[in-house]
Amino acid sequence: MLKGLSWYWSRLTCMSPSEILFRIRKTTYMQTQRLGFLTVKDVPPADLSVNTNNFIHLPNDLDIESYVQAAERVKAGNIAIFALDNANLSETPCWNKDPLSGTVAPLSFGKTLNYRNNDIVGDIKYLWEPNRHLQLVTLAQAYYLTQDKKHLDVLQLQLTSWFDQCPYLKGPNWTSSLELGIRLINWSIIWQLIGGKDSLLFAGQQGEIFRQRWLDSIYQHTDFISGHLSGYSSSNNHLIGEVAGLYVASHTWPYWNTRSKWRQLSQKILEREALKQNAGDGVNLEQAISYQQFVLDFLLISALAGRANGETFSPEYWQRIEKMLEYTAAIMDCNGNIPMIGDADDGYVVKLSQETVWCPYKSLLATGSVLFERNDFITKAGIFDDKTQWLLGDCTKDTTEKTAPLNFPRKFDEGGYYVLGADLDTENEIKIVVDAGPLGYQSIAAHGHADALSFTLNIAGLEFLIDPGTYAYHTQKKWRDYFRGTTAHNTACVDGLDQSVSGGNFMWLRKAAARCEVWQSNSEIDQFIGSHDGYTRLEDGVIHQREISLHKAQRKIMVTDNFVCKEKHTVELFWHFCESCDVRIEGSEIRAINGEKELSLTSAQTEAEPQLIEGDENRPLGWVSRRYDIKVSTQVATWRTEIKGNSSFVTVIQCS
Repeated sequence: MLKGLSWYWSRLTCMSPSEILFRIRKTTYMQTQRLGFLTVKDVPPADLSVNTNNFIHLPNDLDIESYVQAAERVKAGNIAIFALDNANLSETPCWNKDPLSGTVAPLSFGKTLNYRNNDIVGDIKYLWEPNRHLQLVTLAQAYYLTQDKKHLDVLQLQLTSWFDQCPYLKGPNWTSSLELGIRLINWSIIWQLIGGKDSLLFAGQQGEIFRQRWLDSIYQHTDFISGHLSGYSSSNNHLIGEVAGLYVASHTWPYWNTRSKWRQLSQKILEREALKQNAGDGVNLEQAISYQQFVLDFLLISALAGRANGETFSPEYWQRIEKMLEYTAAIMDCNGNIPMIGDADDGYVVKLSQETVWCPYKSLLATGSVLFERNDFITKAGIFDDKTQWLLGDCTKDTTEKTAPLNFPRKFDEGGYYVLGADLDTENEIKIVVDAGPLGYQSIAAHGHADALSFTLNIAGLEFLIDPGTYAYHTQKKWRDYFRGTTAHNTACVDGLDQSVSGGNFMWLRKAAARCEVWQSNSEIDQFIGSHDGYTRLEDGVIHQREISLHKAQRKIMVTDNFVCKEKHTVELFWHFCESCDVRIEGSEIRAINGEKELSLTSAQTEAEPQLIEGDENRPLGWVSRRYDIKVSTQVATWRTEIKGNSSFVTVIQCS
């Protein structure tokens, strides 16, 4: 109870007076609904004479059998959910059960259900994921490609079980408007693929009853979202996802008089938030790379749904999407690797692809290459994936030139990221991505990590120094704190403390402010100098300044860490290596080999000997998580020393 009260107090301190009033109004509305008022008692009749246009298209040269096999796995309940490679949901899943723990959430009023309490709901991420219905799209795709009705039968069975088990406003699937928004987008794709309102699925009296039941739930979803939009410090990707679902629904099911209200409200918010939440240089301001692709999908799918139905978004909206794609391309190495900066939960708006090796970032670049006539995007992506073709159809054929010079921006002042490199976009590339951005977005900075002045290093498309990822969200506090903390990043830790002060799993109370002081690039050297004030909160405040210089001809990186202070402090430098690296200590030098490339790392100005740590459960230290709820051990090199007053340390990294 004390922990709960402490969290609420911390959360309150992050709110402005206007946000507090907003929360009071929302709570009043929620409690009114709990009492049975302001709810959808009777869904208005749907006018099915209104027509709409699809934004999903038939791709070219698909491996149809892969979709059929995937549909068979969905029928059997054998789908992958995070660490569960086979969740074994059965043909009629228990939609209110966490498949990891087996916990079944109660069917109490959804908006008052504490989904953060794993004793009540288990891990809510595991519960919500199958309820987004990405896997049901697979059934619709298999039907569309084969016209085999058995896939429709499974789809009807699973949707009917969902309607039975998840009544309006009850249980964990009526808590988060974002989850409803994602579900609506996937329902829209399903609706299009099965033939819309005239689908074979709706034939006969029973089919009409099923269609009406589905339409009732769609209307209830849209009414719920419009009444429970995220605001103020919660208006991050959630708000964009909520109104994206509302907007797509307004074009897919324009059967009610409220359609115009939904469309106008959602498009207005999408236009505003696309520019507000994403910097002019293309960086998503949640400072989390995974949310870059998440938000891009919401923005793109909404715009495609509108375009198919004669609605246009502003040039500024489209320009911001293009800038977001540019940033994505700029931080991607020559082999398609993207740094795992900030939070990631393996969340996708849609999947659409059954390709064995599929990269959401390359997919977005492929889509952008067509929409913006950017051949450099498809050159970077390398291929038009299935998802791009489902979204754009034959448009991909129009891009005949698939190679172009690559010269993406490398300085992102608004977002706070800087790319240093030699031989960029060649097989001999050195790529460094430096983080000197804000901690996160809005007052709680929910998805940011305490990673100021950290950087990643890739050589020839191979990862060497990495950001270890995220691993946990609502559960496993020890690991949530570790992966978002300073010691899990390639930067310096002072007195064993994080640079920023956490107030909960998705809340930072005091935020380190990082800035770039110098960034320059020429044919001989790339240089970054930046600093942050995270440790000025100490009685004897410490400023950490870092200079990174890449000497291109020598393929040598010089990292100088300066600490400005007066008294004694403990300083520890961390270097997290990719799990595929073979790392060893040779004297005072760290050597790492990955494939045919290697580097050496030495600290030139400290008497401390380097330590190599791997898979320490207690501290913890030496872990990497590339998928939600999955971690493996990796090696971390550390230098730990005592300083008194202003001090400097030089680390030399020699690349092969």
